[in-house]
Amino acid sequence: MKARVKWVEDVMFLGESGTGHTVVMDGPEEAGGHGTGMRPMELLLLGMGGCTAYDVIEILKKSRQDVRDCVIEIDGERSEEIPKVYTNIHIHYKVTGKDVKPSFVERAIKMSTEKYCSATLMLAKTATITHDYEIIDVE
Repeated sequence: MKARVKWVEDVMFLGESGTGHTVVMDGPEEAGGHGTGMRPMELLLLGMGGCTAYDVIEILKKSRQDVRDCVIEIDGERSEEIPKVYTNIHIHYKVTGKDVKPSFVERAIKMSTEKYCSATLMLAKTATITHDYEIIDVE
Protein backbone atom coordinates (compact mmCIF):
# COMPACT_ATOMS: atom_id res chain seq x y z
CA MET A 1 0.00 0.00 0.00
CA LYS A 2 1.34 3.39 -0.92
CA ALA A 3 0.36 6.98 -0.16
CA ARG A 4 1.68 10.40 -1.03
CA VAL A 5 1.36 13.70 0.83
CA LYS A 6 2.16 17.03 -0.87
CA TRP A 7 2.56 20.32 0.93
CA VAL A 8 0.26 22.96 -0.60
CA GLU A 9 0.85 26.04 1.58
CA ASP A 10 1.07 27.08 5.23
CA VAL A 11 -0.11 23.93 7.07
CA MET A 12 -2.28 22.56 4.25
CA PHE A 13 -1.40 19.25 2.60
CA LEU A 14 -2.95 17.13 -0.13
CA GLY A 15 -2.97 13.41 0.56
CA GLU A 16 -3.26 10.92 -2.28
CA SER A 17 -3.86 7.22 -1.78
CA GLY A 18 -2.27 4.53 -3.88
CA THR A 19 -5.68 4.09 -5.54
CA GLY A 20 -5.68 7.73 -6.66
CA HIS A 21 -8.17 9.22 -4.18
CA THR A 22 -7.34 12.56 -2.59
CA VAL A 23 -8.09 14.35 0.66
CA VAL A 24 -7.21 17.85 1.84
CA MET A 25 -5.62 18.11 5.28
CA ASP A 26 -5.23 21.40 7.13
CA GLY A 27 -4.02 22.36 10.56
CA PRO A 28 -5.77 24.49 13.17
CA GLU A 29 -6.04 28.24 12.65
CA GLU A 30 -3.68 28.94 15.57
CA ALA A 31 -1.01 27.01 13.63
CA GLY A 32 -1.67 28.79 10.34
CA GLY A 33 -4.51 26.61 9.04
CA HIS A 34 -7.43 27.93 7.04
CA GLY A 35 -10.15 25.41 7.88
CA THR A 36 -10.06 23.96 4.36
CA GLY A 37 -9.59 20.33 5.26
CA MET A 38 -9.63 17.69 7.92
CA ARG A 39 -6.89 17.42 10.44
CA PRO A 40 -4.71 14.32 10.12
CA MET A 41 -5.75 13.00 13.54
CA GLU A 42 -9.41 13.29 12.52
CA LEU A 43 -8.62 11.11 9.53
CA LEU A 44 -7.27 8.43 11.87
CA LEU A 45 -10.64 8.24 13.66
CA LEU A 46 -12.51 8.22 10.37
CA GLY A 47 -10.29 5.44 9.06
CA MET A 48 -10.95 3.37 12.15
CA GLY A 49 -14.69 4.05 11.87
CA GLY A 50 -14.75 3.01 8.24
CA CYS A 51 -12.75 -0.12 8.95
CA THR A 52 -14.97 -1.35 11.78
CA ALA A 53 -18.20 -0.33 10.02
CA TYR A 54 -17.16 -2.38 7.00
CA ASP A 55 -16.48 -5.41 9.20
CA VAL A 56 -19.71 -5.14 11.19
CA ILE A 57 -21.88 -4.76 8.08
CA GLU A 58 -20.19 -7.69 6.31
CA ILE A 59 -20.45 -9.96 9.35
CA LEU A 60 -24.12 -9.08 9.89
CA LYS A 61 -24.94 -9.64 6.21
CA LYS A 62 -23.20 -13.03 6.28
CA SER A 63 -25.23 -13.82 9.41
CA ARG A 64 -28.39 -13.10 7.37
CA GLN A 65 -29.38 -10.10 9.44
CA ASP A 66 -31.65 -7.62 7.64
CA VAL A 67 -29.44 -4.55 8.13
CA ARG A 68 -30.61 -1.33 6.45
CA ASP A 69 -28.20 1.22 7.88
CA CYS A 70 -25.19 1.50 10.16
CA VAL A 71 -23.79 4.68 11.65
CA ILE A 72 -20.64 4.77 13.74
CA GLU A 73 -20.13 7.66 16.17
CA ILE A 74 -16.61 7.97 17.55
CA ASP A 75 -15.39 10.06 20.44
CA GLY A 76 -11.63 10.26 20.84
CA GLU A 77 -9.59 11.81 23.64
CA ARG A 78 -5.94 12.68 23.15
CA SER A 79 -3.05 13.06 25.54
CA GLU A 80 -2.22 16.57 26.73
CA GLU A 81 1.48 15.72 26.35
CA ILE A 82 3.37 15.47 23.08
CA PRO A 83 3.02 13.16 21.27
CA LYS A 84 -0.73 13.79 21.55
CA VAL A 85 -1.76 10.22 20.87
CA TYR A 86 -5.29 8.96 21.37
CA THR A 87 -5.67 7.68 24.92
CA ASN A 88 -9.41 6.87 25.00
CA ILE A 89 -11.74 6.12 22.12
CA HIS A 90 -15.41 5.28 22.42
CA ILE A 91 -17.28 3.82 19.45
CA HIS A 92 -21.09 3.88 19.36
CA TYR A 93 -22.67 1.66 16.70
CA LYS A 94 -26.20 2.50 15.51
CA VAL A 95 -27.50 -0.48 13.56
CA THR A 96 -30.83 -0.10 11.80
CA GLY A 97 -32.69 -3.09 10.42
CA LYS A 98 -35.61 -5.45 10.67
CA ASP A 99 -35.50 -7.90 13.59
CA VAL A 100 -31.73 -7.58 13.97
CA LYS A 101 -30.65 -9.78 16.87
CA PRO A 102 -28.53 -8.16 19.62
CA SER A 103 -26.38 -11.30 19.94
CA PHE A 104 -25.40 -11.00 16.26
CA VAL A 105 -24.52 -7.31 16.64
CA GLU A 106 -22.43 -8.06 19.75
CA ARG A 107 -20.64 -10.87 17.92
CA ALA A 108 -19.96 -8.69 14.85
CA ILE A 109 -18.55 -5.87 16.98
CA LYS A 110 -16.38 -8.28 18.97
CA MET A 111 -15.03 -9.93 15.82
CA SER A 112 -14.26 -6.55 14.27
CA THR A 113 -12.60 -4.97 17.29
CA GLU A 114 -10.66 -8.06 18.40
CA LYS A 115 -9.74 -9.73 15.11
CA TYR A 116 -10.47 -8.00 11.80
CA CYS A 117 -10.23 -4.21 12.10
CA SER A 118 -6.56 -3.40 11.66
CA ALA A 119 -7.11 0.27 12.47
CA THR A 120 -8.82 -0.49 15.78
CA LEU A 121 -6.15 -3.00 16.75
CA MET A 122 -3.40 -0.51 15.90
CA LEU A 123 -4.97 2.38 17.83
CA ALA A 124 -5.55 0.04 20.79
CA LYS A 125 -1.77 0.07 21.30
CA THR A 126 -2.07 3.57 22.82
CA ALA A 127 -5.78 4.01 23.55
CA THR A 128 -8.36 2.28 25.66
CA ILE A 129 -11.14 1.49 23.18
CA THR A 130 -14.67 0.97 24.41
CA HIS A 131 -17.87 0.47 22.49
CA ASP A 132 -21.60 0.17 22.79
CA TYR A 133 -24.45 -0.14 20.34
CA GLU A 134 -28.09 0.44 19.75
CA ILE A 135 -30.42 -1.33 17.36
CA ILE A 136 -33.10 0.70 15.61
CA ASP A 137 -35.87 -1.59 14.43
CA VAL A 138 -37.78 -0.78 11.24
CA GLU A 139 -40.83 -2.36 9.68
